[in-house]
Amino acid sequence: QVQLVESGGGLVQAGGALRLSCAASGRGFINYAMGWFRQAPGKEREFVSAISRSGGVTNYAGSVRGRFTISRDDAKNTASLEMNSLKPDDTAVYYCAADFSPSSIAVPIVWGQYDYWGQGTQVTVSS
Repeated sequence: QVQLVESGGGLVQAGGALRLSCAASGRGFINYAMGWFRQAPGKEREFVSAISRSGGVTNYAGSVRGRFTISRDDAKNTASLEMNSLKPDDTAVYYCAADFSPSSIAVPIVWGQYDYWGQGTQVTVSS
């Protein structure tokens, strides 16, 4: 069992930056690929980024590639999402997710592949 708690959301102006963190409790964090998803009002949840269990492989949605950076710190059981050059379209609730993965390089992009989810943190980007 893994519990995930996101933090770092808030209100920022367009062009600004935020860093989201996901703290995982429970054992075996190194066995999980980690992902970030987001859901804007009236829209479906969408993939943002993922990092493999090993940390060596990452994946990004086209809309955030080059602006967002995902990372993980296995010593601290945390995953992070550094978000730069934020746009109003980035406004959403951001969710952290963990996938118990037998593969050290898998970076799942489908939310149904993930086993655990956080409660989400709101990110609002004003124009």
